[in-house]
Amino acid sequence: MAGDKMNIISPAGYAALRAEYDALLGQERPKLVEVISWAAGNGDRSENGDYIYGRKRLREIDRRLGFLARRMKAARVVDPAEQPDKSRIWFGATVELADDDDARRVVTLVGDDEAEAGEGRIGWNSPLARALRGAAVGDLRTVQLPAGPKEWEVMGVGYPTA
Repeated sequence: MAGDKMNIISPAGYAALRAEYDALLGQERPKLVEVISWAAGNGDRSENGDYIYGRKRLREIDRRLGFLARRMKAARVVDPAEQPDKSRIWFGATVELADDDDARRVVTLVGDDEAEAGEGRIGWNSPLARALRGAAVGDLRTVQLPAGPKEWEVMGVGYPTA
């Protein structure tokens, strides 16, 4: 399917990156520039908290804007609903897994920028996602974890509908 270096992302994930970029560039940054200009006009900059904090925050925003721009430029948007082989695990699949003790876990393979383990969204390049790629229901996959290898059985594979 896709190589490990590719920044694949769902349409919703890309939209979230774009929204953050637009909000920082179109709203937060201009307001901050205004505050810095106002604070700069208030005399001694070395003891001016608004000026010092504003410049620091502006650098943070500019770094984040640069990061978001690079991630969006490298992104390849893939719609999980359009996966041609829905019987196997590819990008965007929601997968039900069972371990040796029949403990169940449901995960969805998403772009690394969209991952949120607490919500069951795992990054495409995570160890578990890499182990699951191409698997079908009934397949066993072993994942190398810090505590040692763990085996999972694929119990179900699903994709969102278009």
